[in-house]
Amino acid sequence: MNIPARPRLPACLCAALLPCVAGAADLHASVESQLPSLVQTYKHLHEHPELSHHEEQTSALLAGELRKAGYEVTEHVGKYPDGSPSYGLVGLLKNGKGPTLLIRADMDALPVTEETGLPYASHVKAQNAAGQEVGVMHACGHDVHTTTLIGTARALAQLKSQWHGTLMLVGQPSEETIDGAKAMMADGLYARFGKPDMAIALHDTFMAPAGTVQLTSGPALSASSSIDVIMRGVGGHGSAPQLGKDPIVMAAQFINQVQTVVSRQEDPRDPVVITVGSIHGGTKRNIIPNEVKMEITARTFNDKSREIMLDGIRRAARGIAIAAGVPEDRMPIVENREDEYTPVTYNDPALTARIRAVLVKTLGAGQVEDVPPYTGSEDFGHFGLGQTKIPTVIFWLGAMDPAKFAAAKAEGRFLPGLHSSRFEPLPEPTLRTGVTAMTGVALNLLGK
Repeated sequence: MNIPARPRLPACLCAALLPCVAGAADLHASVESQLPSLVQTYKHLHEHPELSHHEEQTSALLAGELRKAGYEVTEHVGKYPDGSPSYGLVGLLKNGKGPTLLIRADMDALPVTEETGLPYASHVKAQNAAGQEVGVMHACGHDVHTTTLIGTARALAQLKSQWHGTLMLVGQPSEETIDGAKAMMADGLYARFGKPDMAIALHDTFMAPAGTVQLTSGPALSASSSIDVIMRGVGGHGSAPQLGKDPIVMAAQFINQVQTVVSRQEDPRDPVVITVGSIHGGTKRNIIPNEVKMEITARTFNDKSREIMLDGIRRAARGIAIAAGVPEDRMPIVENREDEYTPVTYNDPALTARIRAVLVKTLGAGQVEDVPPYTGSEDFGHFGLGQTKIPTVIFWLGAMDPAKFAAAKAEGRFLPGLHSSRFEPLPEPTLRTGVTAMTGVALNLLGK
């Protein structure tokens, strides 16, 4: 899908929007002075990742750094439905009257065995929810995010004379399991610490070189729906399929049929993705099983598309079962997992335009790119309470070695990306750009 880039703002308008970036020299000096320690912190976090719901040491490190920078820190903010502890934290720095700005960084890692070969690669092992031992890796760059928040916190504390209001820095757990933001909101985040006027975040990306940033105005990341489909049949001996109703054959038909929801039922101008990521059924080659379970992730950008997608999945499953002669009491079970739903991440257009102008002024016009929406999903949108209640913006931080990125681009390929065992951000320029960008934006939004 191609979406035209927004026209660049004239330089005179950029200047008018940026009265608070006059202290650019102070900003860059602050970032450079702490860069060696930030790289060291990043490598430590990368080498010691923690899975969702288990970010104990990561949270403690972040809390300690925020306290040293002068923030009032509250730990264990968040309530999970099962009662397990949350390692969410909030750091507040009040600096007179003015707006409240929330800046979020997520902290958790993924069950991925690292294969980068880096000297600071993770060798951590842990048990997943099924009790299996898995490798653990920061394969989505949350170590970049946490370190960037530390650098931003330090810089803004040092530059207090250039802004006023309240900073609310949020260390969010469990983004990968998409229940961390909900857990913090369920624990009365805004009732306890105040409702912010704006909320911002960044996310690193393998689709841009270090030193650059990318933005999207409006819907930026898709909603994510998790659907379980159990195709039920009538089991029997593999030598006599006519005596049963084979759910494996029906599952195969369903996997193909469900793609017509995207290509023939949904408006082609509205992106929809339906992926069957897991399929399980059967125990032995000569046994027709009673059922096959499929797990689906679906991505949409609006409620209408989501309903079309859900209805299409239900109809496809039932239609295939009917065509196979499955009795009514063995019709497929289709479950929409509302507990795993993540809404669209929406970038407020006015706030996006303002932030874009700051980034152009701070980093240079050639380092800022407009990009179309992405069908990945985030739970950052929960902090906005919907599209109109609190303006939110998340922007992309380039993290790839520029030389390697250029070589890959020339060959028509991408470097290993998010959730890959070979995902390898380039620490120093990525952190320099992340802290510079986020601090510059905060100075403008809270500027005097």
